[in-house]
Amino acid sequence: MNGTALRVRALRKSYGDVIAVDGLDLEVREGECFGLLGPNGAGKTTTIEICEGLLDAESGTVELLGQTWKHHAAELKQKLGMQLQETQFTDKLTVRETVRLFGSFYRHPRGVDETIAMVQLESKAGSRVGQLSGGQKQRLAMAVALVGDPEFFFLDEPTTGLDPQARRQVWDLVEGFKASGRTILLTTHYMDEAERLCNRVGIMDRGRIIALDTPRGLIASLGAEHVIEFAAGEGQRGPDAAALRRLEGVRAVHSSDGHFQLHVEHLHAAVPMVLAELDAQGVTLAELRTHSATLEDVFVSLTGRHLREE
Repeated sequence: MNGTALRVRALRKSYGDVIAVDGLDLEVREGECFGLLGPNGAGKTTTIEICEGLLDAESGTVELLGQTWKHHAAELKQKLGMQLQETQFTDKLTVRETVRLFGSFYRHPRGVDETIAMVQLESKAGSRVGQLSGGQKQRLAMAVALVGDPEFFFLDEPTTGLDPQARRQVWDLVEGFKASGRTILLTTHYMDEAERLCNRVGIMDRGRIIALDTPRGLIASLGAEHVIEFAAGEGQRGPDAAALRRLEGVRAVHSSDGHFQLHVEHLHAAVPMVLAELDAQGVTLAELRTHSATLEDVFVSLTGRHLREE
């Protein structure tokens, strides 16, 4: 990591009474994959579109690769690759024709066939775009982002709506970008995607970054390695949360709509204690599950909401 590829200061954008980006500060280091993680409506796409030069901010500054959109727009367009949240291509063009068209926008593009091979679409090079599957169209969008041989990639929720196999193919592509030393800003609301791909993650909520660290560092900030989740049986009153918090090894207790989530240090010790306490309170369970702590749990701990909530 040699320096700062993207520097955002006091960025603000609103739509009427809705504040989409609220005084945002952000830095992305050269050569890293930085993830913006948050629920729909957190301000991720607005932030990335301002950084891409597609939207104007009301206030604040964006410095990208040492340049600004106001003074260096033509130069920046030659250095960036963008995959938007939704990309519309002409259905009648073939994959090869589409990549060649977008390559013509750059002074020094990659070879068309080389680019198509990078996204593993060789067998579809002569196929019309309208014949491609959703995952293949996402890989074509990656090819369009790659064809200019950019220094900086913007990937806005690149795997939303894809099946598991297609998601993993996109992950492999992103990991290839990382290995080549390029800088990536990735927005996502999939915690497993961020944990796998990102060097650092900023958790965004209501237009602000509310936590920033490596995925491992954010999870460690919970102070608990495991999570116990349960729901009381139908018609049951909920348990006394204060009593659960007093149990040894329980770091935090969150509840929402009859579902409880406990952050605990040692699962083998905590589960028997929790079950015994619920039994003593006369609470029967409709469901019980456990898992290792994730970025989803970090977000719930910080906001009381889930990442996938609308």
